[in-house]
Amino acid sequence: MTTLIVLFNLKSGADVAAYEKWAVETDIATVRSLKTCDGFDLFRCEGTLAGDSAPYDYVEIISLSDLAAFREEAQSETMRGVAGQFREFADNPVFMVTEQVAA
Repeated sequence: MTTLIVLFNLKSGADVAAYEKWAVETDIATVRSLKTCDGFDLFRCEGTLAGDSAPYDYVEIISLSDLAAFREEAQSETMRGVAGQFREFADNPVFMVTEQVAA
C-alpha cells in the first residue's frame, strides 16, 4: 500500500476556520470517495516535541490501494476542481509518496 503524505502551511491571510470547514466538507469527503482511497486523515500541527513551533500548519495522510490508478482518478474534472481549491489555501504543499517499511 502507498501512503501519500502532504505537508503544508496555509497562505498568508487564509482563514483557518474556512480552510478546515472546506477540508472536511469537500476535500476529505471527495478524496475518500475515490475507489483508490483507503483512508484520509488531516492533522493540525501544534508544535514539536521539544516545544518549538511546527514547520508546517497541517499534515494529510492519504492511504492508497493503487498509486497509478489514483493518479488517473485525480485527473477527473471533480478532482481537478478540488485541487484548484486546495491551491487557494495551501502555500507550496509538499506531496511525498511513501511505502511502509514496517508495521
